[in-house]
Amino acid sequence: MRFERAFIPLGAAWSTPFSRWQGSLASLSSLDVAADVTRRALADRGVDPASLTNIALGMTIPQPEAFYATPSLAYRIGAPTLGGPMIAQACATSAAVLSHAAQTVEGSNEDELVLAVTADRTSNGPHLVYPTGAGRVQSEDWVLDNFARDPLTGKPMVETAERVAREAGFSRAQLDDMTLLRSGQYQRALAGDRAFQRRYFVPVEVPGPRGTVRVVDADEGVRESTKEGLAALAPTVLGGVVTAGSQTHPADGAAGMLVTTRPRALSLSNHGVAQILSVGTGRAELGAMPKAPVLAAGHALRDAGVEPGALDVVTTHNPFVVNDLWLCRELGLDPEVLNPYGSSLIYGHPQAPTGMRAMAELIEALTLRGGGTGLFTGCAAGDSAVAVVLRVELAS
Repeated sequence: MRFERAFIPLGAAWSTPFSRWQGSLASLSSLDVAADVTRRALADRGVDPASLTNIALGMTIPQPEAFYATPSLAYRIGAPTLGGPMIAQACATSAAVLSHAAQTVEGSNEDELVLAVTADRTSNGPHLVYPTGAGRVQSEDWVLDNFARDPLTGKPMVETAERVAREAGFSRAQLDDMTLLRSGQYQRALAGDRAFQRRYFVPVEVPGPRGTVRVVDADEGVRESTKEGLAALAPTVLGGVVTAGSQTHPADGAAGMLVTTRPRALSLSNHGVAQILSVGTGRAELGAMPKAPVLAAGHALRDAGVEPGALDVVTTHNPFVVNDLWLCRELGLDPEVLNPYGSSLIYGHPQAPTGMRAMAELIEALTLRGGGTGLFTGCAAGDSAVAVVLRVELAS
């Protein structure tokens, strides 16, 4: 799907740090985190919530009172007249929310200003009970059961990475080398007291006892990788090549961005704009999830009229490093072009906000290089994926 009128003001895409599974954000509702962080993000950017015209929320893990999630969020950030959808597409939720926001701007004759928010807490996910009649019930642990098994194949997601690695002939050494690269790239984001991350991070304020507040302003749960350490890890699947080092870990967090027309985007930013050129979707054959981001990227690039070789920066949601190996091979990309400041492989994966953080990083990386064209692509459940093509133009 190609877009002509949808823009993000530079500086108007943000993310919290990601907190490890059962870490600092584990006891907080992701809706509470989203409301607090979004309110402060808008204030820091000088945006009056009353000026917003639409809102969309991405969330994949139910939270208390989520039945009222989006209108409740709008009220709590100071935009009480707004309502909107709650969107879920597993790990690709951010791209789906962005697509909805872009379509809202594209299809309107008004000067829309759409707030896109994503939030999830993989920690302490709900246990659901579904009555089936005659006093019997079917139960499901929303997070753990779905992480462990795709109902269409009966297998865990790691099996999809092992299958693609076998088909492609990727060795354990290749996986470990790419993981080391990603780990080193993340260190760039930490340079200068996390100067890169501070461009888009909004800290989380965690309430404590007796009115105290603890501020989480850095990622929690990042694992430092070494060649020797990776080599010592046992494979997740007996006889396989994927280890705990070459796959992501669950996390908690929130992210957001503003989507509007070019004139309004320029009025909100002195630095320039990021144009949303296209959004593409793709689905691989059953049990071959790492192939899906390539298919989605192909559709998005075609609709944008951009060749892979013309991409200046690529960011990915890579639950397995196999995803990036396959993407580089199929699109002919230099691994250094991918994720220059880290990725979800390293800093964790809280579902809905993962892609939005990756897109914020994409915009900031392109801004630092003076503008250019970028791609985000990431997988989702059910061997599917969504991709977004952006172009950053600095103000003259």
